[in-house]
Amino acid sequence: MPISSTELETAADVFAEVRTKPLFIMKLDVRPALVFGDTPVTHRRVRIVDGGRFEGERLSGDVLDGGSDWQAVRTDGCIVLDARLNLRTDDGALICMSYRGLRHGPAEVMARIEKGQVVDPASYYFRINPMFETASEKYSWLNGVLGVGIGHRFEDGLVYNVFELL
Repeated sequence: MPISSTELETAADVFAEVRTKPLFIMKLDVRPALVFGDTPVTHRRVRIVDGGRFEGERLSGDVLDGGSDWQAVRTDGCIVLDARLNLRTDDGALICMSYRGLRHGPAEVMARIEKGQVVDPASYYFRINPMFETASEKYSWLNGVLGVGIGHRFEDGLVYNVFELL
């Protein structure tokens, strides 16, 4: 079935751009990767999150110890992220945060990142798509949020700038 001119016009008018609203900036402290190696599925490694901090206009707090990021290193060098984190806001609410993501770039840039060296964030691609779950009434709006984040690796951890997709 073809797309009608009304549908095309509506899509062009309403969906012409992706709008976002800042949610928070988050720093994660991570341990060195546990390298499982080449499994039947992928080259697997897991990073344990020791903690961290998130700060934004609508919510701020701590990233609790015990989160993890299950990474699959594809044959093309792209790293597929699958993370689960536990957040506690400054006023005590608990929030589950999960995200999938991709990190890739030129082989020499990725090799420098793996050695713990800081590189120009514009020299590689590092994006995530967070979702949230909470029982808190105050933060229940997060249960309906799909986010997008831009990441960067530093020597001592990761920093994400996370946005709510509107």
